[in-house]
Amino acid sequence: MKYRYGLQLYSVRKDLEKDLQGTLSKVKEMGYEAVEFFGEFKYPAQEVKQVLDNIGLKICGWHTPWHYLQGDQLNETIAYFKDLGNKYVIIPGLPHNLTYSKEAWLSAAEEFNGLSEKLQKHGMKIGYHNHFAELYDMDGEKPFHMFFSNTDSSVIMQVDIGHVLCGGADLMDTIADYAGRAVSVHLKPYKKGCENPHEGYDTMIGDDDIPWAEFMSWCKEHGNTEWYIVEYESEALYAPLEGVQKCLEALRKMENDSCF
Repeated sequence: MKYRYGLQLYSVRKDLEKDLQGTLSKVKEMGYEAVEFFGEFKYPAQEVKQVLDNIGLKICGWHTPWHYLQGDQLNETIAYFKDLGNKYVIIPGLPHNLTYSKEAWLSAAEEFNGLSEKLQKHGMKIGYHNHFAELYDMDGEKPFHMFFSNTDSSVIMQVDIGHVLCGGADLMDTIADYAGRAVSVHLKPYKKGCENPHEGYDTMIGDDDIPWAEFMSWCKEHGNTEWYIVEYESEALYAPLEGVQKCLEALRKMENDSCF
């Protein structure tokens, strides 16, 4: 099986801000097949689609602000994504009123279930992208599980594997109960044992503590995974464009060496 790799464009946000088309062209030249956008809609959908089509990149999602799915703005967001051809509406974070307690997380899960039903009518899926805090205990339970165990199976579990390790959790145990829901995943390296846990991100894929063989095999066999999305935020070792290129090279090497 050939793994399909995408890039979360937050990784190269400074370059993207300066030159949208030039940066996307470089991403394509590296060998990425798709990109995942983030944040507000800065450009008309048709303009973005034209650029992607000309370069030969697919879109594998959009990290969408929560308020873009509220009230009348939901219909505007759906229309934008229809014009763009985006099927994956991923929420990268929630407001405090939906995360401060177990009851709040359960309320968030209920809202996601309702939004999932609405978006599916338009051929789209909603998902949630975790950070490290969802893996901390809250009243003896982890918000990650409060949320995903109470959302419908149609809600994508976009697990960020580096954040799981930063949160002190075991990656394979964390995802074990959510087969079929990892339609897209975030590949982020992480090294354990740093005095400051956030310095664990200052590493490279292959030099880290991610159980790559186990995780990629699980995605292939159980995750229903379509897109393996690199997100590399550290600039401690490499400039952004160089870093994301090295990430892809490391993944391809492991794949070619039959590590997964």
